[in-house]
Amino acid sequence: MGGLQVRLRLERPDFTLDVDLNVPGRGVTALFGRSGCGKTSLLRCIAGLERAPGGRVTLNDEIWQNAARWLPTHRRALGYVFQEPSLFAHLSVHGNIGYGMRRVPAAQRRVALERAIALLGIGPLLDRRPARLSGGERQRVAIARALATSPRLLLMDEPLAALDAARKAELLPYLKALHAELAIPIVYVSHALDEVAQLADHLVLMEAGRVTAAGPLSETLARLDLAVAHDENAGVVLEGVVGERDARWQLARLDIPAAPCALWARDSGLPLGQRVRVRVLARDVSLACAPQTATSIGNQLRATVEEIADDTHPGLALVRVRVGDSAHGGANGAGVPLVARLTRRSAHALGLAPGLALWAQVKTVALLE
Repeated sequence: MGGLQVRLRLERPDFTLDVDLNVPGRGVTALFGRSGCGKTSLLRCIAGLERAPGGRVTLNDEIWQNAARWLPTHRRALGYVFQEPSLFAHLSVHGNIGYGMRRVPAAQRRVALERAIALLGIGPLLDRRPARLSGGERQRVAIARALATSPRLLLMDEPLAALDAARKAELLPYLKALHAELAIPIVYVSHALDEVAQLADHLVLMEAGRVTAAGPLSETLARLDLAVAHDENAGVVLEGVVGERDARWQLARLDIPAAPCALWARDSGLPLGQRVRVRVLARDVSLACAPQTATSIGNQLRATVEEIADDTHPGLALVRVRVGDSAHGGANGAGVPLVARLTRRSAHALGLAPGLALWAQVKTVALLE
């Protein structure tokens, strides 16, 4: 079996980490949860920085840890990016990156130094010392140093946590480039839902040292039995393609192949055919039993009710619908999910129940470029 398999139990006086987890062999898997839920402890166990006796860690069938075997961190083919860059102050950017590369024999190098530099956009910084770099630049160098070790797994522990909003915005495009171009799994720790929405393919929710749910990003975000669906910014993330640009009204049509359906959003100037991520928040979805004509809402999609659940306020309800035509939606579980937050009175007035065919109206679409 490919990918990363982890079965660990780490006991401390006031905390127990007990995890059984499979991570896909490519893409970004986000470990998401509140501070103190065990995300960083799990990452450190995977890296061999914490020893969980009797556990098992394998990557693409290579055993890093089991009852009879323990590989120390330096023998695990991984790169680790911490919250703080921890660069060597006496070395230049080039020297810091080269330090990581020297631990890998030339014949085993899978990531060229030039590629790591290009991916992180740090070519103009190579002669500088860390003291002359911004926080975002230092973190980009730390990521390049991790890549220079030619890892088969990249672990990232809240790499944006220590940055202000401007530096986060500076670094995010480079993290997206890693996601798009690296053919290795990335495990990304975060407690910020907006980061997860932009970067993750697979979502692992953690609470009190345990995994409460794991699965593809959008389907997991749409699960009404999970706390993440009750967040103020709850919603789903869909994969799309820019299918048309309306120059007159400065709009772009975003085709969602998995439904199939299309959503209109503000035109950001992206070329036709560009792959994009679309975030649709629950508060921006309304439901109707028939298509509406006299309305300002331009996105109206055929859908089927899948589930209704209580929200955190007794006057509100969450409704998950499946968008897609008769060949793609409904009980088959294909299509794409949306979540709507509405009053319980509205749900009653519409006669909402699982299996009901209706129209989902999407007021606002956030394009995650």
